[in-house]
Amino acid sequence: MSAHPTAPTLTDAPVNGASVTIRGHLPRDAQGSFEQCQDPASQAWTTVPIPYSMDDARAFVGEIMPQGWAFDTEWGFAVEYDGRYAGTVSLRNEGQGRAEIAYGSHPWARGTGVMERALRLLLDWGFAERDLRTVIWWAHKGNWASRRLAWRLGFTVEGTVRRWQPQRGDLIDSWVGSLLRGDPREPSSTWLDCPVLVGDGLRLRPMVDTDAPRIAEAGSDPHTQEWLAPLFPLPYDEETARRRVIEAARERLATAHGVAWAVTDGDDRMSAWVALFDISPGRAAELGYWAHPDARGRGLVTRSVPLVARHAKDVLGLERLRAMISPGNDPSARVVLATGFEHTGTLRGATTMRGESADLEIYDKVL
Repeated sequence: MSAHPTAPTLTDAPVNGASVTIRGHLPRDAQGSFEQCQDPASQAWTTVPIPYSMDDARAFVGEIMPQGWAFDTEWGFAVEYDGRYAGTVSLRNEGQGRAEIAYGSHPWARGTGVMERALRLLLDWGFAERDLRTVIWWAHKGNWASRRLAWRLGFTVEGTVRRWQPQRGDLIDSWVGSLLRGDPREPSSTWLDCPVLVGDGLRLRPMVDTDAPRIAEAGSDPHTQEWLAPLFPLPYDEETARRRVIEAARERLATAHGVAWAVTDGDDRMSAWVALFDISPGRAAELGYWAHPDARGRGLVTRSVPLVARHAKDVLGLERLRAMISPGNDPSARVVLATGFEHTGTLRGATTMRGESADLEIYDKVL
């Protein structure tokens, strides 16, 4: 009787003197698996048992992964770098030339590029040795680290499937993407960066989840509601702020549609929001902004606009910016007029305010 098939050992070319290896799991990998599954990120984005014990880790490396090879259901590999366990990558056999990619890294390996190199080895092997035609990628919506890694590998994000992936008794909204055998193993789209911008006493930085309370306060403020009600539907709580502002900003970066910053001065507390959105590459973008109630009257937005305009021109290669402002919103109009915009017209019935059609004034700036 022939032995069960086992994982081959695959190694890439050295980078900075060190290679990445993917191989079959060994008993010594149990400690690394145990450590990885204590990590909050691993618990949040995967279905690992909570609590996860050393017995679970031993079963994973000694039983679950070998059984995948024995029954041809999952081709799993341990990732090793510089003699250390760095995580697990696998292809789950869906039959007829299809497989699902799965990966999880030990915390120490994140941000090193090790998992990307491991996954490139895995994909090359899967397409060549298992005659795969299509590899599918799934991730819980919001798992940006997984999505960015899939993007770097050439996966095309196809969309969001509602309530699809099971996790601890619930069904989670999920992203899905695909990679075909003939696809280039490189990004097929642009993912914008949101760099820190510093100048004129301000620091503009990417938004983080802890900004949600400040965003919710701003969105619920009467002045904000008077002029930006379509963007801030009441009741406007922290979860709404995370979903409609913070997560939306990350999605616009991933799809090259916009860049949004939290404006801070003196400390790291978010005092205003400034964004470029509806970006037309090489041409134009719309400028949007608002200030937290306790930050108004200090010129934060006015001082932010030149920093954003410089980024739009020098980094994004844009030629002009436009701003759309409700008639009568004089403080907002003063911001753009003070930063070199010109009033160029009125767009009739462009929005809805308090249930009625409303105009917007158009301002334009050549960069």
